[in-house]
Amino acid sequence: MRWDKLTTNEFAGLDRSIPVIVNVAAIEQHGPHLAIDTDVAIGGHFLDRLDERLGDKVLILPQVKVCCSEHHMDFAGTLTVRHETFLAYVGDILESVVRHGFTNLVIFNSHGGNQAVGQVLLETFGSRHRECTIAMLTWWRLVAPELEAIRESGFAGVNHACEFETSLMLLAAPDNVRRELIGDMSYVETYDWANADMIRASRGALFRTMHQMSGGTGVVGDPSTASARKGELITDAVVNELERVVRSLTKAN
Repeated sequence: MRWDKLTTNEFAGLDRSIPVIVNVAAIEQHGPHLAIDTDVAIGGHFLDRLDERLGDKVLILPQVKVCCSEHHMDFAGTLTVRHETFLAYVGDILESVVRHGFTNLVIFNSHGGNQAVGQVLLETFGSRHRECTIAMLTWWRLVAPELEAIRESGFAGVNHACEFETSLMLLAAPDNVRRELIGDMSYVETYDWANADMIRASRGALFRTMHQMSGGTGVVGDPSTASARKGELITDAVVNELERVVRSLTKAN
């Protein structure tokens, strides 16, 4: 059920314990073969599937499309906001939801650059609203073991505009994929303790721009192994777990 498709009078009949979910995404470069709305398209794709399954058991807010992408600004087309802006803007949206009486909130993230600031929002908002349950979910962390079984590429093959994101776009928005421009593996290694990908975490954190990580290609990973069939497998894994989490929030109230 979509928040922005209801009339104001229709909110009166809603159970205030229904989980309310907001996707935080990004408008940023995704190499030569994917459109800059890739993170928006992927987040929207997952929530479309969730909406089909749960209907009036979940309330989906409008997407927050432009988020924290400063590390992509070497590439034309990228839009970004400051972390402080993200915290204020997304926080104000959630404040509006709570003022209308809703108590179960989910921040659903589809962009790597939102992970740290999203955690800050989770902790600051949660501490102010202890009457609420608030969770943050990043799609690839949500089902990391399942995704590890799906991947074909080796270490660093899943990262950005990679095997996973390209597969999802081939399924969800194939017209936004420039298939003839899909390249091979691209990843610039760094210190052994800082090398990482979506699924396999590093021992420590090191700031690098996407230009540095990709060697200027804008791609970090191996999109050559992508397929729409793999996109369907990823989608099933993510939406199955997302549905389970949302239902668990409902049962807790």
